[in-house]
Amino acid sequence: MPVRIVQLGTPRAPGEGLRLGTVRRPPRGVPKEEFASRDYYDTWLPNLAPSADLMAEGRAAQTDKEWAAFKRKYQAEMNQPDASRVLDLLAALSHQASFSVGCYCDDEQHCHRSVLRELLAQRGAEIARD
Repeated sequence: MPVRIVQLGTPRAPGEGLRLGTVRRPPRGVPKEEFASRDYYDTWLPNLAPSADLMAEGRAAQTDKEWAAFKRKYQAEMNQPDASRVLDLLAALSHQASFSVGCYCDDEQHCHRSVLRELLAQRGAEIARD
């Protein structure tokens, strides 16, 4: 039952399970009671999103060097005890339950969810191949 890494707001894959939103802000213009039915997320985990300042830095990154700096800083944020424990939990759950984590970005390669994929893999998570 591997964890899936997804773009929030896209149709769910069969058997995807619970969808976790690792975003700083809820989707704009969507009533809270419709988050799940519109395929955004079932549960919100903003503590796995980059801090507001770091998110702005990541969005502004244009070069490989700037992206690498964002990535290092985000990994440091995720190494803080609260976030690290949640990542450990998700990695363990990936062997027992169906769920996905994601954010809104179109391009996973220029998105914090690509880093989440790596961090979960480092913790031994079973990750679905897309």
